[in-house]
Amino acid sequence: MNTALTRRCALAALCALPAALAPSFALAQDGGRPITIIVGSPSGGTTDTLARVIGRMMGDTLGRPVIVENRAGAGGNIAAAYVAKAPADGSTLLMSFTGHTINATLYKNLGFDPVKDFTPITMVAKVPSVLIARKGAPFSDTRGLIAYAKAHPAKLNFAIGAQGSSLHLASEQFKMLTGTDIVNVPYKGTGPALSDVLAGTVDLMFASTVNVLPHMKNGSIQLLGVSSREPLPQFAGVPPIAQTVKGFESMAWFGLFGPAQMPADVTQKLYAAVKKAIESPDYQERMRTEAATTVDMPPAAFAKFVAQDVQDWAKIIKASGASVE
Repeated sequence: MNTALTRRCALAALCALPAALAPSFALAQDGGRPITIIVGSPSGGTTDTLARVIGRMMGDTLGRPVIVENRAGAGGNIAAAYVAKAPADGSTLLMSFTGHTINATLYKNLGFDPVKDFTPITMVAKVPSVLIARKGAPFSDTRGLIAYAKAHPAKLNFAIGAQGSSLHLASEQFKMLTGTDIVNVPYKGTGPALSDVLAGTVDLMFASTVNVLPHMKNGSIQLLGVSSREPLPQFAGVPPIAQTVKGFESMAWFGLFGPAQMPADVTQKLYAAVKKAIESPDYQERMRTEAATTVDMPPAAFAKFVAQDVQDWAKIIKASGASVE
């Protein structure tokens, strides 16, 4: 068979591939085309930080550039809506957080379904938070905060990194359990919110341990309590809020999604690359240092977790009466 005929046969065989296999073929073969991870928050937040760390390691494994693109706003919904409409070929992914399942009930008109319109790939981390106060605040612990807030209703304010996030609902839970009137100040992401607390513009914030640790030793904020039930060794001397506020606990999760109907082999290939990243000694050490934990959660298990998390948060949100238009 001559060379020209061989090429024509090869081309015909390629064109005859079922359409459903085209996306997986593209992921496997297109080494030069970048993967874009969409993040629904500005740079500097936990979701953004994790996306960049995971993305860099995924790129090394897959042999493809991985780009992180920030599309902040609406509690992560702008980013999620964008990925929901993207081609299901593995080239556009979403790094999201607990707000993904919270928003299913909190927002009345999402324009997408957080379960049906996505392919869950895996969870990458679970992270507790820290209740922080601006430098110079007239209290130094949770008990003092509660006493001050009750004596001065609506005088203090909470920076809310993203409406619908676990950090937002942590502040709502705190106010509900303590009977305090503290005003929410919404932001488009954790980074800008934390910047205003550091600047003394806003009084209080629930921020993830990942974001708080770099500021622990410079005296720019006060650490009032951690949201985990038990003390965190990375935050020595900072007690759990539950020691003062009975029943209080808050934990955020972060995970990677693709658009709905992504082929199983593409999903598995991406999961394997993320799994390798989160199991690496460097990532494991970073998570330990930042008081975060990793969970090995294959796509099927993560899909089950996401569906259940929507139902769990729906009960809490409906009971609280919270909603966002």
